[in-house]
Amino acid sequence: MPISNADQLTLGVGLNDDAQFENFFVSDVNQSLVSALAAGGEEPFLYIWGNGSPGLSHLLQASCNKATAEGRGAIYVPLADREQFAPQILEGAESLSLVCIDDIENIAGDVEWEAALFTAFNAMRQTGTQLLVAGHMAAQQLQIQLPDLHSRLQSGLLFQLFELSDEDKLSALQLRARQRGFDLPDAVGEFILLRAERNLSALMGILDELDHSSLQQQRKLTVPLVKSTLGW
Repeated sequence: MPISNADQLTLGVGLNDDAQFENFFVSDVNQSLVSALAAGGEEPFLYIWGNGSPGLSHLLQASCNKATAEGRGAIYVPLADREQFAPQILEGAESLSLVCIDDIENIAGDVEWEAALFTAFNAMRQTGTQLLVAGHMAAQQLQIQLPDLHSRLQSGLLFQLFELSDEDKLSALQLRARQRGFDLPDAVGEFILLRAERNLSALMGILDELDHSSLQQQRKLTVPLVKSTLGW
């Protein structure tokens, strides 16, 4: 039986409250995409993709957080964790204002999930629910077996989210540090970039660890503090 109550529909699908547009560093090449997402429900369907870890999940969750703050019903469905919920989670999705589907490539070849998403896609088109879908490859490269769904996933606005340069990653780290109330000097940030795993989510995790260590030890963020905290 389809779920008609938006609160019930979104129950159990957690969002990261820290995922906001305000704390997402926007490089020039990604400006048009982020602007389109931040505009809300102006476009009925957007497919966004990017290699590596460019921030797809952050943007989808930021979109859901924005919709929720505005009193609009929204749901975030991370298909990398699909073993935690059934395809029936999409039943009644057309009653919401926004549906965000993350990691779309994870259901390629799964007959039940593909059919559920196709049905939901058509229902959302009828009601005007905005759909955002994210994946780690271009829509035409998806190994989706249901031809009509594969076609639908190529029918909206298609955007690539580009990986940040090292210079932009440093700026992104400094933006997050300022929002958390501390400074990340260029020299310290460059030291981290030289030695850490390069994807942005890992770098943000390191920044969180350093922030905690700095507060605990009542010390400014310096290269010696980074070395002692991370064992470098």
